[in-house]
Amino acid sequence: MTRVGVVGATGKMGREVCRAVVLADDLTLDGAVSRTAPGQLVADVLALPEAGDLRYTDTLASLLEARIEVLVDFTNASFAPEHIAWGIEHGVHVVVGTTGFPIDDAWRAAPVGIVIGPNFSIGAVLMQRFAAAAAPHLDAAEIVELHHDGKADAPSGTALATARGIAAARPGPPRPAPGGDDDHPGARGTDVEGVRVHSVRLPGLVAHQEVLFGGSGETLTIRHDTTDRAAFMPGVLLAIRAVASRPGLTVGLDPLLD
Repeated sequence: MTRVGVVGATGKMGREVCRAVVLADDLTLDGAVSRTAPGQLVADVLALPEAGDLRYTDTLASLLEARIEVLVDFTNASFAPEHIAWGIEHGVHVVVGTTGFPIDDAWRAAPVGIVIGPNFSIGAVLMQRFAAAAAPHLDAAEIVELHHDGKADAPSGTALATARGIAAARPGPPRPAPGGDDDHPGARGTDVEGVRVHSVRLPGLVAHQEVLFGGSGETLTIRHDTTDRAAFMPGVLLAIRAVASRPGLTVGLDPLLD
């Protein structure tokens, strides 16, 4: 059994992670950090009796007392690097679902495993693979990513990773894309290594992305839709189970699928 702690445990994703870990046969939830619910029973907040008598705390120190082996972070870009540093300092592997912060090259030599996932949906990772496979054949490409209005970063980490994957797979420089007019800056989105990326933020959405390719007389659309945050949990559990065997830094789920 792998002992898991979750920070950001009462956020929308944190709740789902706690639930998935509790219900997994080979994992135990031994720590849950929340600034808004310290002292409350996890079982009561999640309506999940299987969580037993575990209570939320508001400090990382409590996770050391619980002897966790893997820390899962779903907080925000301001705290994630600090939590990674904490894991390295204390010999705890780290799985991070937070996006929007810079990667520290020193993490590549860390003695613990660090998995940072721009997107933990296995379908979204496959979408990125398919886009990279199409890029050498249809080099004109644009991305439209759509998320709920509570998502702070734009473009999304998934859109950035997809655009960079397309750029890396192209055999030559990108085809020039027409720009917008000076009176309406931003109408053509942002340029990420020659791929235009457009971000939408609306209530009612979860996480969605279209990759559009254009060629002579044809178009190709690769689309992925997440309609429930439960879709991210198989990927999170995959990362928790794999992180100890991957010292240093792993970015994205793609290497874990092979």
